[in-house]
Amino acid sequence: MNTTERIHTDHTVIKRLGNWTTAGSFEIRSRHGQTVIDLRSPALPSDLDLRLELDHSMVKLLVPEDATIDQWDLRWTGRGKVKDWQAPAQGERRIRLSGTAAGSEIRVHRGGVAIVSAMLTREYLDDARQARRNGTYPTVDDPTR
Repeated sequence: MNTTERIHTDHTVIKRLGNWTTAGSFEIRSRHGQTVIDLRSPALPSDLDLRLELDHSMVKLLVPEDATIDQWDLRWTGRGKVKDWQAPAQGERRIRLSGTAAGSEIRVHRGGVAIVSAMLTREYLDDARQARRNGTYPTVDDPTR
């Protein structure tokens, strides 16, 4: 079952962390907003499609260390870029970015940087408190648990 997750951000911040979906495609529409998407879950398919429509926005992707980002079909207007400092040559998970980005940027966080990014959120604190009550482990920092 290949479903599509739709995320709309308009002058706000939206975070989807941990094991929040099993969808294989995503539609992200953002206008002057910030969106954080966690794509590290083992329940996700190996090929992911992200259709973006960004206007002066920032999208942060938390991905596994071996994920490759394919940005060939992403059209840029004005300034902006994909910031991926640790991009591997080949990997198991492939993330295809398509659509348009006007004056926007896409930040890719991998491995330890992705864990720290997830841990520095209110969602992690809530997840840690709930895990403590239930006697389990939090999953926002590491969705593979």
